[in-house]
Amino acid sequence: MFIAAATDGVSVAPSWDRAAEAETRRLGEVPAAHVGDALARMTVMDGGIRLLTERAALLGNALTVDVRSGDNLAVHRALDEARPGDVLVVNGHGDTTRALIGDLIGEIMVNTGVTGAVVDGAVRDVQALSAMGLAVYARAITPAGPFKDGPGAVGVPVAVGGTVVAPGDVLVGDADGVVVVPRRRVTEVVDTVDGIAEKEDALRGRILAARRVRDRAAVAR
Repeated sequence: MFIAAATDGVSVAPSWDRAAEAETRRLGEVPAAHVGDALARMTVMDGGIRLLTERAALLGNALTVDVRSGDNLAVHRALDEARPGDVLVVNGHGDTTRALIGDLIGEIMVNTGVTGAVVDGAVRDVQALSAMGLAVYARAITPAGPFKDGPGAVGVPVAVGGTVVAPGDVLVGDADGVVVVPRRRVTEVVDTVDGIAEKEDALRGRILAARRVRDRAAVAR
């Protein structure tokens, strides 16, 4: 860690599996809404988890963190376990009085290859986080900084945005929000999203065709 703090109260899971980049790449090429549809819309985070930075594309494996409200010691400890392509996923218990992530943690994220963060709580320094190219979703922005006392846990299932995220699950996000793909279902979802796009395109084609018929009828009057 880059801070001097005792982490005795932060538990860290010994290990967890991550999905391979080749498995997840396709999920980053389609709208998050299609990914959610492929999962029967059951693992879509609620609308309170909003994109706060300029980068509107998130894809990666969940590096999960459970913290005490307003305290980010476990977030610092979690970044020691980070691998390139991870997404920091923090259960801040919906507390918006203290920012759990700011520009300094953002710099560590860049160092470790973490591509973004999803925080059920607040963040700060959003302009700096944007300039770093990070995709950051959270419930709120506040300039108030966090405490660093713990306790916390890393690499455990967490509740974020009204859904459960397990370590190694795949996060897919865009301007609409964030969808969680359970790691065991990645291949299934990849195989399903193309069919969803085809159905939407067919329906869109019928809608546009009907509009053209209406417009021609209006001109003929």
